[in-house]
Amino acid sequence: MSFNQVRQRRLSDDIVERLEGMILEGTLKAGERLPAERVLAEQFGVSRPSLREAIQKLVAKGMLVSRQGGGNYVIESLGSTFSDPLLQLLENNPEVQRDLLEFRHTLEGSCAYYAALRATELDRERLKAAFDALQDCYTRGDEASRAQEGAADASFHLAIAEASHNAVLLHTIRGLFDLLKRNVVTNIGGMYKQRSETRDMLINQHRELYQAIIEGRAQDAREVSSRHILYVQEVLDEVREEVQRVARAERRKGL
Repeated sequence: MSFNQVRQRRLSDDIVERLEGMILEGTLKAGERLPAERVLAEQFGVSRPSLREAIQKLVAKGMLVSRQGGGNYVIESLGSTFSDPLLQLLENNPEVQRDLLEFRHTLEGSCAYYAALRATELDRERLKAAFDALQDCYTRGDEASRAQEGAADASFHLAIAEASHNAVLLHTIRGLFDLLKRNVVTNIGGMYKQRSETRDMLINQHRELYQAIIEGRAQDAREVSSRHILYVQEVLDEVREEVQRVARAERRKGL
């Protein structure tokens, strides 16, 4: 009987595993610069040559990029689900807007459910900061730009995804972040015009969602998230129907 030799694991492999874990859990984000080699080596308790070897391995894997004299960065395109040209196509297509809401209905409900079950104290602090920023936009009303409100809304849902401690959910939401932000910006103006109570409804829905997660009520969090998306879909359907009615009236006028 013969046995294969046991291959000794290199220290750099352990460092690679540690850095990959930080990328996967979202501690290191796409485009983010890693701490200086000296600082990182001290934090990990390893030598700088071993750290450099690990970084070179991650560069070869396409996870990091090294810039001459500028440090090491997580690649920008990490987790980018959609490219900018595709984003423009998606945001300008009404049918795709419905598809996105249906996708969010499933995805964000799961994020909310697991966030309620798994959120740590630090997650709750981050979620509170994101919720407060969104509330501030609602409180300022028309003084807050659509872009600000869209970014705050998307950031709140991203904070929920982070609190879910599910790497696949997190990176899916991160990959969709720009699309979610633009989706909110595109929708809110028409929604506010369509129904006078829309702003108050969104405030209450986000508050309910936040409280359910903070209080660990997982099933309630999923249900609130579902109601929120269904309400948005309902109002947007009304907006589209109104636009179609106006267009028909204009065509008849021109006959």
